[in-house]
Amino acid sequence: MTYRIDLLCRTLDITNNPRRITVKRIYATICIAIAMTLSTSNIVFAQTQKDIVDTAVSAGGFKTLAAALQAAGLVDTLKGAGPFTVFAPTDEAFAKLPTGTVEELLKPENKQKLISILTYHVVAGSVMANDVVKLHEAKTVNGQDVKIMVDGGKVMVDNANVVKTDIQCTNGVIHVIDTVLLPR
Repeated sequence: MTYRIDLLCRTLDITNNPRRITVKRIYATICIAIAMTLSTSNIVFAQTQKDIVDTAVSAGGFKTLAAALQAAGLVDTLKGAGPFTVFAPTDEAFAKLPTGTVEELLKPENKQKLISILTYHVVAGSVMANDVVKLHEAKTVNGQDVKIMVDGGKVMVDNANVVKTDIQCTNGVIHVIDTVLLPR
C-alpha cells in the first residue's frame, strides 16, 4: 500500500509551471493525508487486540480497578469471551471514596461486597456510546439497574460522568467514568 502511494506521488509532472507546482503540492498533501490515515488505522487496530483487563492495565490509569478485580477473582471472567460493557472508574475515581474504603474492600472478608460493587460496573453485551445514550437504564451483571442520563451531550451513569467512550476490546467495550458506582 505504501509503495503504491509513493509511486503515485512520484508520477507528478515536475516542471516550473506555477499551476503544476500548486497541483503537485495539493496532490502531495492528499498523499500525506492518506498515508497518515492508513498508519493511524493500524494503530487503532493494534489497540483493539487486547481484552478488557489487558486494555485497562495497559492504559495505566486503572491500577486500583485492576487490583480490585484481582482481589474479587474477576480477572478471568473479564478476560473471557464476553462481550461485556464495562463502566471503568479511574484511579482518581477510587481516590474520591472515603479514606480507607478501598483498603477495606480489598480484604478477603469483604470479597462478596467487592464483587457486588465491581459487577455493578458491568453490563452484558457490547454497548457502544451511540446506543448507551438511547437508554434510560441498563441491567448490570450484579442484577441491579444503573440509571443513564443524557443532558446537553453529557452522559452520566448513576452519579458518574462518562469521560471517555468506546474503547473497543476483543471481548467488549470500556467507557471510562469519574466516580465509582455503588449499588443500592
